[in-house]
Amino acid sequence: ADESSGYESESAGGERAGAAAAGGTRGRQRRARTAFTSEQVCRLEKTFQRQKYLGATERRKLAAALHLSEIQIKTWFQNRRMKLKRQI
Repeated sequence: ADESSGYESESAGGERAGAAAAGGTRGRQRRARTAFTSEQVCRLEKTFQRQKYLGATERRKLAAALHLSEIQIKTWFQNRRMKLKRQI
């Protein structure tokens, strides 16, 4: 069954060979990478400087303000915390 991720930039093309080879996702379509706008990144970075972890309410509000999904916000914060950890 086809599942929608909610990503606006989701790939509409066919299955990529790399997706089938990596992780055994044969038969499933790989999501396109989200291209955040500079305004979105700026707002995300400012929010991250204030608080490294967002609760459900803050995540919902930020997602609505930036026209992104809550999962995109959650993933961005997880990735940003890992980037900070690597820098330290």
